[in-house]
Amino acid sequence: MDLPADLLTPVLRDPTAIRSLRDADWDLLVRQGRESGLLGRVHHRLAEAGLLDSVPEAPRRHLEAEWSLAEKQWRDVRWEVECLRRNLAVTGVPIFLLKGAAYVLTGLPSGRGRLFGDVDLMVPRTALPEVEKELTLAGWRFDPDLDPYDDHYYRTWTHQIPPLTHFLRHTCVDVHHTIVPETARVDVNAKKLRDAARAVDGSEDLYVLAPADMVLHSAVHLFNEGQFERGLRDLTDLDLLMSRFAAEDAEFWSRLVARASELDLQRPLFYCLRYCRLILGTEVPEQARRDIARAVPVGGGHRWLMDLLFTRALRPHHHSCRTAASGAALWLLYVRSHYLRMPLRLLLPHLWRKAFRGIKKGDATADVEGYTT
Repeated sequence: MDLPADLLTPVLRDPTAIRSLRDADWDLLVRQGRESGLLGRVHHRLAEAGLLDSVPEAPRRHLEAEWSLAEKQWRDVRWEVECLRRNLAVTGVPIFLLKGAAYVLTGLPSGRGRLFGDVDLMVPRTALPEVEKELTLAGWRFDPDLDPYDDHYYRTWTHQIPPLTHFLRHTCVDVHHTIVPETARVDVNAKKLRDAARAVDGSEDLYVLAPADMVLHSAVHLFNEGQFERGLRDLTDLDLLMSRFAAEDAEFWSRLVARASELDLQRPLFYCLRYCRLILGTEVPEQARRDIARAVPVGGGHRWLMDLLFTRALRPHHHSCRTAASGAALWLLYVRSHYLRMPLRLLLPHLWRKAFRGIKKGDATADVEGYTT
């Protein structure tokens, strides 16, 4: 079955695809890019390819506006990280930047043109009370509507404390102690992540994950979390990360597969390599594909089902790219994410509580969907 027009992915995959676009196509491309949080990245891709002058004036203004916003957020993230660093200096606790903040602070291509919702960082679990104390003293606040059950959920069953928002700057920070929930079916050794981390510009208190770990964290976040509003953006993050690291290190692919085995993250890496190749044309060596496929035996029927689900979930987040099966695919992946996140003995009471509370508020779906950590 033919899928509705996706104009965004072909341009991300090969910027020269813009040469076949008509005026109406440009209008739709801009809408798909903006809804997917990727318009700034489209600008960056076209600029790198020397094709910005080929863009008609009206859509080029939209691209440039989104690029300006992304650049502002890029500067804001650097300033926010510096504020957090100062706030936590008294603790002596090392700060490990995750995802977008790490991309920005290390100048990776995946940070350019990217829009940000918050700053993610990781600290040792034993340091959480001290870190939380210093952040609250510095003006960071929990959501005033956070109830005791939600607070308990975050602190006991997930991999982070509840999100914090600064009372003046209104920026949000997520403080993690590992990269997967405590109750998840995989148990990632956070100390191994910290031990392999690399200092930012020779810093003694600011670190980012090692290249392979950075990819694996992004992969497990995308393929295990069940949230796909920015799924295509996160997939392009992975494409850019792997392409850069492979260009810098001839042994990157073998290190990546070996590290996935060490951290028990072979399955998200399998999906990462498969859909980056299938959707974005990422060049993955055959040896790496064979090695990860041996570690994650996936039968033909299972592979067909996951292709059906992920190829729909990883399309631009715009109504023009939805099919009759899109809603079902997203719902099944959402259910799958909870199954991966929590055992049934915890999951079923949790979802029942959330649904019941939502019904009392008159919006069961919003309450359950909105609480996915």
